[in-house]
Amino acid sequence: MLQVITKRPGILFLAFGQMLVWASLFYIFPALLLRWEGGFGWSKGGITGALTVALLSSAVCSPLVGRWIDRGAGPVLLASGAACGAVCLSLMTLVSALWQFYLLWAVIGCALSACLYEPCFMLITRAYGKDAKRSIIVVTLIAGFASSISFPVAHLVAELAGFRAVMWSFGAIAFFLSAPLLYYGGKLVESDVTIVSAAADINADKSVYLKNPVFLKLAFSFAVLAVVHGSALHHLLPLLHDRGISIGNAVLVASLVGPMQVAGRVIITVFQQRLGHPLIARSCFVLMGGSMVLLFLSFYDLWVAVFFAIVFGASYGVVSIIRPVIARDLLGEQNFGAKSGLLAFFYLIGSATAPYFASLLWSAGGYNLLIFILMLFCGAGLLLIHSATRVPAEY
Repeated sequence: MLQVITKRPGILFLAFGQMLVWASLFYIFPALLLRWEGGFGWSKGGITGALTVALLSSAVCSPLVGRWIDRGAGPVLLASGAACGAVCLSLMTLVSALWQFYLLWAVIGCALSACLYEPCFMLITRAYGKDAKRSIIVVTLIAGFASSISFPVAHLVAELAGFRAVMWSFGAIAFFLSAPLLYYGGKLVESDVTIVSAAADINADKSVYLKNPVFLKLAFSFAVLAVVHGSALHHLLPLLHDRGISIGNAVLVASLVGPMQVAGRVIITVFQQRLGHPLIARSCFVLMGGSMVLLFLSFYDLWVAVFFAIVFGASYGVVSIIRPVIARDLLGEQNFGAKSGLLAFFYLIGSATAPYFASLLWSAGGYNLLIFILMLFCGAGLLLIHSATRVPAEY
């Protein structure tokens, strides 16, 4: 890790920029869900529908973002995405109608497609190729603490000054801290792009990827996992409260998810040579399914909920690393931005449907039904990723 930071200082700037932008523009939604429900007076389903709109707009923009990164526009995209999202989050303090809330989150979704992990990892992979994994690990180790910032800080500020003060605060963090860090780090990484990567055929026909079964299995497997993760994460506070856990303890449990993501990444870094990328990818689905079992049992004791946060965070922490790595293994490096952008489209569709999908299931049969369906999704995703990693894709 120290070697990567020493040789590639831009990675450190990207890592802290990612930590702050995730805390400010992504985790702020689940951190404030209950506050918005009480403060605005809208239903849980109505509020979570805004995140669905945001992630759908992010999915639509992702393939275009990938192409622009292949053209060398990564630093500007990362910074402008963070800045645009910050402005929209601040403007959200002025909304008085649900449609205004939706409109701002739709714009934030476009901004997220340009500044979160996907474009960041596209840029890193474009620059460092097969050696990108170490840099990606460094970014995810530091950025993994985002939820540990967002949940407790949002709770504290909201208690002291109200939920609107939370949005102003995190908007300022994204605009004045995250955007400059992402731009400067992106510029340093972009300067390391090799001639081979820079000469990639950006005009190649991207529809050919959709005809390859391995690409589709890879895309749908992680899309399914995105549904599981998004459904549990964005309903985490009300879900834990529904299982008899106080709001204060629920915030504590949610705050553990970030550090556990980091812990999972550290463990995988140590054992990756022995396990191999396909086995690591499959283990993510097994562990995520196990975390859903623990979530179901969390009404027995607070420590079961804590154990859930450990397994849930660790398994998804590994996903952040293995997704771009396994994609490069199976799909190759040429035009990686375009390929990764298209994969991100499927993944973000899964993330987009997750909050509202979870709200619908909750309305139909409560959170027990939701958890049971998420268990089934983990099994389906495991079958898809197992099939995808058995035979390498051909392009």
